[in-house]
Amino acid sequence: MVKIKAIYLFVLPMMLISSYLFAQAERVENKYSASRFKDFHNRNSIDSIYNLFSPEMQTALPKEKAHEFLGALKAQAGAIRRMDFKKYEGPYASYKTAFDKGTFAVNIALDANHRINGFFVKPYEDESLIKPERTITPLALPFKEEWTVFWGGDSKELNYHVEDAAQKNAFDFVITGANGKSFKTSAKTNEDYYAFGKPIFALCDADVIDVIDGVADNKPGVMNKLDITGNTVVLKTAKKEYLFLAHFKQRSIKVKKGMQIKAGTLLGLCGNSGNSSEPHLHFHVQNTNDMFSGTGIKAYFESLKVNGTVKTDYSPIQKDKVSPLK
Repeated sequence: MVKIKAIYLFVLPMMLISSYLFAQAERVENKYSASRFKDFHNRNSIDSIYNLFSPEMQTALPKEKAHEFLGALKAQAGAIRRMDFKKYEGPYASYKTAFDKGTFAVNIALDANHRINGFFVKPYEDESLIKPERTITPLALPFKEEWTVFWGGDSKELNYHVEDAAQKNAFDFVITGANGKSFKTSAKTNEDYYAFGKPIFALCDADVIDVIDGVADNKPGVMNKLDITGNTVVLKTAKKEYLFLAHFKQRSIKVKKGMQIKAGTLLGLCGNSGNSSEPHLHFHVQNTNDMFSGTGIKAYFESLKVNGTVKTDYSPIQKDKVSPLK
């Protein structure tokens, strides 16, 4: 089976740290460097950003790699709207940075000559937010047939999503045939996959807070790394849990942003859009509506069949075959 890559975040770690800063008031040199980075990023001037780097940084990150990393950051996160200094983390000045497509922590370290010699971007975590460990809202499975958990569980071996803060409890669901495969014959077309075009339903009563519909479905094995989630529905429960369902079939989503819907409402059809190698459903729950700053919440389903056995209040793991109770 082709390894499914559902959603990922752009992260650029760097090193070469020469000094440690302890004061929590933003220093003038950090403010200046952050301002120049924002300006050059928004103008697509990667060479200008590269010229802010120290010689050691330029050696560690050659110009070609700088273009690759910083170009991907612009493509995935968009322009910077504002940067707010939050604190120093060791040698780094950390900025809560609002991009067009999400909020990140941009961390910049300077050498003695005020040149950038450490730089990385990670999801921004608001420490004031409540971060529950599991869902409170009773959830039903988002489909009516038996599906197989391709990725799910708490370890990296069971679930590659665990390394991402927002998606650490995510699931990727596929449908498998009698031979255990997710496709019928050659796997060369989306229509050859059992899951493609299958209906996906609301897991609970919720508000529809975001919809993406119009992203083309991929050819199996070819992933779209610019539109990461593809066609997507985001639901908000009464308990302020945010449910992300991704990779719908192009133009198949039936709900609109702003709608209040009931459990069992048809959301759309399973597809292969976004950063996806084959038709499947990605589902995860988090504590905010921003996938770049949220913390994942472990989803438990109220009642379901797991490998033919009835279970209640259960969170599936890899290779489980799950279906709703009839």
